[in-house]
Amino acid sequence: MKKLVKRVILGSLLVTASSYAVSIAACAGCHGQNFEKKAMGKSKVVKDMTLKEIIDALKGYKAGTYGDSMKQMMMTQVINVKDADLEAMAKLIKTDSGTQTNQATGFAAAAAAAVHVDLNKRASDKKRIEQEDLSKKSSISEVALGLRKTDLYSETKTEGNKADYDRPAPGSSTKFERAFKDAPPMIPHSVEGLLPITKMNNQCLGCHLPEVASSVGSTAIPATHFTNYRPETVLKDNKVLKEGKELGKDLANSSDIKLAKAVKSDTLHQGRFNCTQCHAPQSKMETAVANTFRPDFDKKTYKSHSSLADAMNEGIE
Repeated sequence: MKKLVKRVILGSLLVTASSYAVSIAACAGCHGQNFEKKAMGKSKVVKDMTLKEIIDALKGYKAGTYGDSMKQMMMTQVINVKDADLEAMAKLIKTDSGTQTNQATGFAAAAAAAVHVDLNKRASDKKRIEQEDLSKKSSISEVALGLRKTDLYSETKTEGNKADYDRPAPGSSTKFERAFKDAPPMIPHSVEGLLPITKMNNQCLGCHLPEVASSVGSTAIPATHFTNYRPETVLKDNKVLKEGKELGKDLANSSDIKLAKAVKSDTLHQGRFNCTQCHAPQSKMETAVANTFRPDFDKKTYKSHSSLADAMNEGIE
C-alpha cells in the first residue's frame, strides 16, 4: 500500500483537489453521466446511495478503510483530495442533473471483455480487395480514383466518412487485436470524462497501474513504460554527447545508438505519461479502401500482448 501511495504521489498522477471541487466530470467515464452505472461492472450504483454513504465511501477510500475490488483504484483517485472537496463532490453527485459531458457512458451494450476483435478482417477481405483492384479493370472512372469516391465536379460537396468514437464504458468494452506485432493497442472503451490528460490529471492510471489492473480486469501498464530508454545526453565543451559519444564524430546521428542504457523506475516515465500520444480511441467506420497488409505475428499471444520489452533492440516489426 505504501509503495502504491509513493508511486502515485511521486509520479504526479492525481487529479488536484481544486479540479475535483468544481467538477465531477472525470468520474463519468466509469460511473456514467448520472452515476447510474456499476463502475467496471463491480461497484455500487452511486446514484442509489445517500449523501452520507457517498461521503463515507470517498473518505473511506482515502483512508484505505473502505472498499473491496475497487479499493486500490479509488484510492489513487482521492488520496490527495481534501475532505472538504470530497464532501463537495458528494453533494454535486446528489444534486447535479448529470455530469457535463456530451455523451458520457450512454453507449451500446458491450461485448464480452475477453473477446479480441480483428480490426483488419473487414478491410482485408479477399473479395473486397479483388473488387477494388484497379489493375484488373479495362477502364477506370474518376470516381474510382479518389478515396472519397466522387468525381472532380462534385468534390466541393463531398464529405468524408465521419468517425464514430462511441464506445462502451471502461470495463465492459470489446478489446481489439493489435494491428501488428508490438503495435500500441487501441483504446477499446469510451474516453468521455477521461480526457484531456494533464500534468496533474491522468485518469488512465486509475485502472491501468499494475497494482490495480488485475482487480478490475484491465490491461496493466507494461514494464517498458516504467523504464527510460532515452540516451543520456549532455552538452560538454560545446559538444553534444550521447551515452558518452560525440554526436557528429563518434555518432553520425542519434539512430546510431542501438539502445541506450535502460534505467528502470518505480514511477511512470515522463515520456510515457501522455497515453494518447500512442494509444488512440478506436473509431467505428468503414475503411476508405481495402487493405492488403497482413500482420505477421510470431505467436498468437502477440495479437493481444507486446514482446517489445524483451526485444527492444529489434524495434517494431
